[in-house]
Amino acid sequence: MDLKPYLNRSVFFGAIGFAGGFILITLIVIGFTSPRLSPEVGFAPADLTLIPAPTHTPNVTPTPTLDPNLVTPTLAPNTIGVGGYVQISGTEGEGLRIRSAPGLNSDTVFFGGEDEVFIVREGSEVADGYTWWYLVAPYDETRAGWAAADFLAVVPSP
Repeated sequence: MDLKPYLNRSVFFGAIGFAGGFILITLIVIGFTSPRLSPEVGFAPADLTLIPAPTHTPNVTPTPTLDPNLVTPTLAPNTIGVGGYVQISGTEGEGLRIRSAPGLNSDTVFFGGEDEVFIVREGSEVADGYTWWYLVAPYDETRAGWAAADFLAVVPSP
């Protein structure tokens, strides 16, 4: 087979032109599909943190001073007080009516179950022959109301 008639200048330059056009189209497609860098990206200097060498400084133990405004008064054992924890007891499993205000005639907000624990937030108030305390459940702020102290037992804070 004789290839000489196919190897002339027009075939040679045509092949080079075709290959060049194909390369040019490829570069254009790559250029349009590559991600663009935003113009805000510029030189970002590295942060350098200097850590000073240890010195021979004697270890001084600070002496704590108590701020009388921050000291929480401690309650006597088995005494209900604001900030303490109480547990419903003595209802023989019936539960306790937690009320909207101190007194037997106020609306019942919810029933507290036997052995349910509450935080005392307010009190004490005397009404209808009972001493009343405002209780809030530690796990749910919406479970809050007044309860008679006769059915509350002091428990240690968790």
